[in-house]
Amino acid sequence: MAVSERGPRERMVFSGAQLIRRDGVASTGMRDVAAHAQAPRGSLQHHFPGGKEELVNEAVGWAGRYASRRVGRFLAALPEPTPSGLFAEMVRQWTDEYRTAGFAGGCPVAAATVDCAESTESTREAASAAFATWGGSVARALVDMGVPEARSEALATLMISSLEGAILMARAERDVRALTTVAQELGPLLDAAASTPMPG
Repeated sequence: MAVSERGPRERMVFSGAQLIRRDGVASTGMRDVAAHAQAPRGSLQHHFPGGKEELVNEAVGWAGRYASRRVGRFLAALPEPTPSGLFAEMVRQWTDEYRTAGFAGGCPVAAATVDCAESTESTREAASAAFATWGGSVARALVDMGVPEARSEALATLMISSLEGAILMARAERDVRALTTVAQELGPLLDAAASTPMPG
């Protein structure tokens, strides 16, 4: 759905996620979100009676659902789906962005976690739920590719936490080295999990 096809509330949630991923929660103001979304400023209170916290939590939830939906798209792009191929696509989304648009953006869920996890319980819960949504999609995809169910959740956690850490390092270093490294190093481990039977 194009941005222009979204309603004002959806546009503000999307804009909130985009601004949070670039500037963090503390530096993202409600007026900035309204301007970015091309929404009337007066509609903020109407759509988000809980204020900035509600908007942030909605943006974090949107980001988790977006990442979850991307898993299926990444798999569809692979001629032969493999765990390493899925992870390479997850990483490539970021290396492509950083090579073409620079290193300004990060993951909005991670940004909200860093900024709010200790001070805002509802945002911590929203971030935790977003990671769970994303991780659930990755784990189900791994099972579909032959990874034993008993390992799928742990490997999904390894994939997402490695990706998030590499995103932070890439932004700090202004280099995609950490991203390409995690893809290369984790790929064989992930594929081995899909071909190794669990001990009986």
